[in-house]
Amino acid sequence: MNILEENLRGREGEIKLIPENLDDLWHLRFIIEKGDVVFALTKRTSESGDKLRSDKERITVRLGIEVEKVEFHKFANRLRITGRIVAGIEESGYHTINITVGKELSIIKREWKDEQLKRLKEAAEATRKPEVVVVTIEEGEAIIGVIRQWGVEEIAEVRMGYGKGMGDGRKEFFGEVTAKLENLEYKYLIIAGPGFAKKDFLEFLKTKNPEIAKRVIVVDTSTVGMRGFIEVLKRRVLDRIIGELRISEEAEYIDVLLERIAKGEKVAYGIDEVKRAHSYGAIEILLVADEFLLNERGKWDIDGFMREVELAGGKVVIMSTEFEPGKRLASLGGIAALLRFNI
Repeated sequence: MNILEENLRGREGEIKLIPENLDDLWHLRFIIEKGDVVFALTKRTSESGDKLRSDKERITVRLGIEVEKVEFHKFANRLRITGRIVAGIEESGYHTINITVGKELSIIKREWKDEQLKRLKEAAEATRKPEVVVVTIEEGEAIIGVIRQWGVEEIAEVRMGYGKGMGDGRKEFFGEVTAKLENLEYKYLIIAGPGFAKKDFLEFLKTKNPEIAKRVIVVDTSTVGMRGFIEVLKRRVLDRIIGELRISEEAEYIDVLLERIAKGEKVAYGIDEVKRAHSYGAIEILLVADEFLLNERGKWDIDGFMREVELAGGKVVIMSTEFEPGKRLASLGGIAALLRFNI
C-alpha cells in the first residue's frame, strides 16, 4: 500500500492512498465501511439532450460517494464500492466505483479506528517484504500457490501421466512446472511435497534455470495442494524467509484453540463467553475473524473491547476468513480467546 497523504485531526479526517497489489484491495475491504466518504476517478455517462441516443459518451470524473456497500472481487482483481453521490459534477443519485491496483483513492472517516490504522501501516510495510511462491509436487502432479497476506492463493496446476524413472515424460512434466514458475514474479520459492519428486525437481531446476534454483527452500509435506500449503505454513518455513508471517501463526493458534476446546480448559468462544473471560482479566490471546469484526461493528463497541483486552495485557489477532484457520474460527462464532487460567 502506498500511503500518499494523511490529513487527520485526532481520529477524524482523510487518508489518500494507492493499492499496489491484490492484498491491498483485500485490506481495503475491511478498512472502508458504511458511512465513509470515498473519492476516486470513475466513469460516468454524460448528459445529452437526445434521450434516444444509445451511444452516450462516458467521461472520467472525480466523484465522492458515501459508502453503503463494499465488495472484494478476488478473481476480478477489484474492489467495488457502492454509495450515494455526495460530491462531483453531480450531487445526487448512486454510483459504484471500481478500485483496481494502481488506482488512487481518498478515504474520509469521522473516526479512524486503531485496527484500521494498524492494518494500513502493516499493508504499507508488507509491500517491502519478499514475495513467496510455493509449489507442492509429487509424481505427475504439481500445485502452485502464491503467499498472500490473506492466505495462499492457488494459481496453477500441472498434471501429467508417465512411467517411473527420469524418462522423457518426467522431464517434460518438470519442464511444464518450470515454465509456469518462469511466468511469475517472486523472490523466493518453496518446493514441498512427499517422496523424492521435490528434490529431483530442484536438481532439474539447477540445470534448466539456476537463477530460480538459488532462491529455493525444500520442505517435506505429506501431500500436495491446499493441505500441503497449510503444512508449509505450520512448519513456519516462511519465518526463515520473511520473519514472522501472520498466517503461519494463525494456523498454530487454531490448533491450540481446538485442542483446548476438546479438553475443556483455558478457552472461551462466542461473544458471551469471551466477554465473561475478559471481565476476569483472563484473556491472553483474543482471536477475531475479520468478517465477524466487520459484521459486529455498530451492534456493540467491539473496537473498544479489543483495546481493553490489549490494555489488560492481552494480544489481539484478527484472522482472515479467506484462509482455512479464519474459516474455522468463523464456524465457532467468529470470536474466541486463549486464556491465562480457567474460569
